[in-house]
Amino acid sequence: MSKPFQAIRGMNDILPGESAQWQRLEATVREVLAAYGYGEIRLPLVEKTELFTRSIGEVTDIVEKEMYTFADRNGDSLTLRPEGTAGCARACLEHGLLHHQTQRLWYAGPMFRYEKPQKGRYRQFHQIGVEAYGMAGPDIDAELIALTARLWRRLGIRDVTLQLNSLGSSAARAAYRERLVAYFTARRAELDEDSQRRLTTNPLRILDSKNSALRGVLADAPALLDHLDPEAQTHFDELRALLDAAGIVYEINPRLVRGLDYYSKTVFEWVTDALGAQGTICAGGRYDGLLEQLGGPATPGVGFAMGLERLVALLATTDPSAAESAANPHVYLIRVGDAAQRDGLALAERLRDQLPELRLRMHCGGGGFKAQFRRADHSGAHYALILGDDEMASGRVALKPLRAAQGEQITLPREQVAVHLRAVLDLTA
Repeated sequence: MSKPFQAIRGMNDILPGESAQWQRLEATVREVLAAYGYGEIRLPLVEKTELFTRSIGEVTDIVEKEMYTFADRNGDSLTLRPEGTAGCARACLEHGLLHHQTQRLWYAGPMFRYEKPQKGRYRQFHQIGVEAYGMAGPDIDAELIALTARLWRRLGIRDVTLQLNSLGSSAARAAYRERLVAYFTARRAELDEDSQRRLTTNPLRILDSKNSALRGVLADAPALLDHLDPEAQTHFDELRALLDAAGIVYEINPRLVRGLDYYSKTVFEWVTDALGAQGTICAGGRYDGLLEQLGGPATPGVGFAMGLERLVALLATTDPSAAESAANPHVYLIRVGDAAQRDGLALAERLRDQLPELRLRMHCGGGGFKAQFRRADHSGAHYALILGDDEMASGRVALKPLRAAQGEQITLPREQVAVHLRAVLDLTA
């Protein structure tokens, strides 16, 4: 017998027992984004490779080493999207969404990068991205940060810290880059191989190195915040004042940079230690030059992306039972006998009509009472709803609690089952 197929390394299945937590997370994000007036945009998985080389930057790790790029049958170079901002900007330009108007948009779905798979980092990973276009002031930066802070509260996530920095204008960053290159060149022997390579390609990314051996070198490096242009400094000061007024706590991290070339001014990350080593669960910032870089008019933009795999893992540390309970049925319908087999489906459909929130699983595949009760108990359901010969003869239904402290088995007229379940399960009418 041949060996069964397995998923590609770094591209994982999300099984039914896990997907309930994903659904909870996605539903909460949708509710919060709708409350702030953001509309969903759905983007293709594949784009022209040039979109990413032009926006992300040809000397970034993503473009150099991590993109899934291939030639289609026409010989065109195409790429599985490694991130969503470039595609969202392309869609806005293509469909005229930014002509004399602002936009607040969000998208969700898989992204693809050829990285070394490890916990919380995969080759196919999932993001929710949020983008705002046409607003140049720090107020929209503050709104996005406030939105994420509200999301953590809604999800019950507490062990996260907001880190904040400013990259300044492109001109100020170019001048700072020269100072940084001079500094690191003088200490080149102390840099690891990856940092030495970045010294000639993307020296700002050296500041983001996770190599603990470089801490001393990085601590003495010139800080970008000391070289901001006046406009960027004012923008950053006003952003901080808005966050202070809203009671949003943050840390200034002068070493915080972004790995993509299109960022400018505000950058931020939400980080946590709850998953072991410090990990970023949400990151973003301002990219005022991106639309012009892609051939459109000069348009300010700001946004963020959150990694769903890491958020799901973080939710599991705060409430390990939440995913399991959300996936379990409220009621398991047991049917024994020919008459019950026929009437059980009709009963289940009536209950679903009357109680849209009810999670009801009907036993299928035959079996006696004992076998069906075992399935009911293993399902995690709160109650077993029983239709057998006695219930069919009396026109009633038995309701048996499957968990401790839920009372004794009772029988109910069929027309009262929905009312009783609504009360004991606290379902809305």
